[in-house]
Amino acid sequence: MPGVFDRLVGQRDVETELVAAAVAARRGDTGSAMTHSWLFTGPPGSGRSVAALCFAAALQCTDEETPGCGRCHACTTTMAGTHGDVRRVVPEGLTISVKSMRDIVQVASRRPSTGRWQVVVIEDADRLTEGAANALLKVVEEPPQRTVFLLCAPSVDPEDISVTLRSRCRHIGLVTPSADAIARVLEATDGIDPKTAQWAASVSAGHVGRARRLAIDEGARDNRARALAVAGAVLRPATTYSAADDLGRSAETEAKEISAERDERETEELRTALGAGGTGKGAAGALRGSAGVLKELERTQKSRKTRTERDIMDRALIDLAGLYRDALVHAFGSQVTLNHPDMSDRAADLASRTRPESLLECIEAILDCREALAQNVKPRFALAALAARLSSAFR
Repeated sequence: MPGVFDRLVGQRDVETELVAAAVAARRGDTGSAMTHSWLFTGPPGSGRSVAALCFAAALQCTDEETPGCGRCHACTTTMAGTHGDVRRVVPEGLTISVKSMRDIVQVASRRPSTGRWQVVVIEDADRLTEGAANALLKVVEEPPQRTVFLLCAPSVDPEDISVTLRSRCRHIGLVTPSADAIARVLEATDGIDPKTAQWAASVSAGHVGRARRLAIDEGARDNRARALAVAGAVLRPATTYSAADDLGRSAETEAKEISAERDERETEELRTALGAGGTGKGAAGALRGSAGVLKELERTQKSRKTRTERDIMDRALIDLAGLYRDALVHAFGSQVTLNHPDMSDRAADLASRTRPESLLECIEAILDCREALAQNVKPRFALAALAARLSSAFR
């Protein structure tokens, strides 16, 4: 389908359903085809937030024949994040707070100013606190006539989205796109050469954004190599714990680099807004009473950095788990597609060194480490415990 939905990869059924809903919305049919609350789920990289944003554009689109044409002012501003009636809630910290959700709900209750609808896209809805979820539930149960809520979450599991909130939403499930589909997109939209595009797609686990980063960013390739190197390091007592430390320090350093420039800019802008740097009368006391505001910004920035660091480590752990899964594939002689086809020899070597049960224990250890990090266990301790368990599986 033409237009904004070209950004979705391997989601033909989803495109068809969303276009039909947009057409129904134009007819005023808010029954079975079009509802006020939607839940987009799918594995990481499948494009659930992209699908939600494309749907928002289709709802606002002014082209009478093709909802989501991608050419009209409504489509271009929605996709660029500048449409006055489309709001994206993107959590920068570990959670979406009840205060921020109440503010969004209040604005969303107004009539649209320029578009057809007020649209609220809530990315990572699994990060809603209990209070924020309850605040959202109240408005979802009795939505304003011209407001649509689009929630994005990994799955419909109660751990990701509350049962009551899930029951009020129409569900759109996205699938993992194929490596060939991802490679075609990288070639067509990013101008990446076919060999690199195919390699990046084959090791991305169906994650379009991940494939793009691996194809164009040397740092992303280095991070992947560092994560996979842990599997070899834990085979030697002398390097078992140093490899885990390196993984943690790398994530911390990368998170600092990502956050530093933005934090400095935000702090300077806030200080300027509060009157810092002024030379007129009263300039000396301009920042009096502003310590609390600056402190709140620091807390937000710290939470955002923590989340960035956790996301980086989680990506590394998923890569590592994929390598042990490939070793299991070799152990059983299966013909299924490997997560890391370029590391087939390393996976085969791991399989030759221990029993399949031990390889499964390695995967469980990685999953436990991810859970520990999600529960705020200090990364150094969680990674050290992981290294010990991985090492013991090969003794």
